[in-house]
Amino acid sequence: MTDPLDRAAALLGSADAVLVCAGAGMGVDSGLPDFRGTTGFWRAYPPYERLGLRFEEIADPIHFTEDPELAWGFYGHRLDLYRTTVPHSGFAILRKWDARVFTSNVDGQFQLAGFEHVAEVHGSIHHLQCTLPCRREIWSTTVDITVDPETMRAASPLPECPNCGALARPNILMFGDISWVPDRSQEALTALNTWRRACHGKNLVVIEIGAGQAVPTVRRQAELASAATGNLIRINPREPEVRHGRGISLAMGAREALVEIDARR
Repeated sequence: MTDPLDRAAALLGSADAVLVCAGAGMGVDSGLPDFRGTTGFWRAYPPYERLGLRFEEIADPIHFTEDPELAWGFYGHRLDLYRTTVPHSGFAILRKWDARVFTSNVDGQFQLAGFEHVAEVHGSIHHLQCTLPCRREIWSTTVDITVDPETMRAASPLPECPNCGALARPNILMFGDISWVPDRSQEALTALNTWRRACHGKNLVVIEIGAGQAVPTVRRQAELASAATGNLIRINPREPEVRHGRGISLAMGAREALVEIDARR
C-alpha cells in the first residue's frame, strides 16, 4: 500500500483511539485567516499595515492597559468573526471518528462543531478574565464589541470584570503575557493527559492538522503523543514532512485530506 491516503485510512481503521492536534491551518477551509507571516496578517487586516503593526505587536496584553480601544478592536473583530464562521465538513468527519482534540486555536470552532473534549493550550476568545487580574476567575462572554473597520478601534462600553470593575480581556495567552489565567486550559490539558495515559498499550493514532514550525507547540504535542506507536498523520500543505516512525505526510489542506481519508475507510 503506497498511496499515503490509503495508508492513512488503513491506520485510522485499526485505531483504538484518535487524537487530533490542530493549528491555525485547520480553520483556513472555513474561511479563517491563519496570519502566516506579516504579509498574511496585513492581507487579512489592512488597517494594521497602515499602522505598521505586526500580529506579534497587536496581540500584546500591554495594549489593554495603554490603549484599550485598540486592543479590543482586534479581539472584538476576531470574536465576531469566529462566532459567525461555520466549521467546514472536516470537523464532522473528525467527530465521526470520536477524536479528542489538542489545539493552539482560540476560535472555539471545535466546540461549535460539537466536540466535547477539547484542550485549548492558548485559551479561548469566548472566555474572559480580569486584566489585573483581581481574581483567578474566568467567565464565558456574551458581549458584542462594536469595531470601526477603518481604524480597527472598539467603541465603548468595553467589557468589565464583574468583581472589581476593571477592564476585562480575552482569556488568551498573548505575547509576553504574565497576566493570563491558565486554569481553564490547564484543567482540559490535565484531562487530556489522563486520557492519554489510559491509552497506553492501545493503538493510538494522532492526526496533526495545519500546524507549522514557527510556533511548534502543536507539532511537539503530536510527536510526543505518537512517539510510542509512530502512528502520526501530518496534514499540512506547506510543511508535511514526518521524520519518525510510521508517520504519513499529506501535503494537503485540512478539509480535502479528511474527506479523502474518510472516503477510503
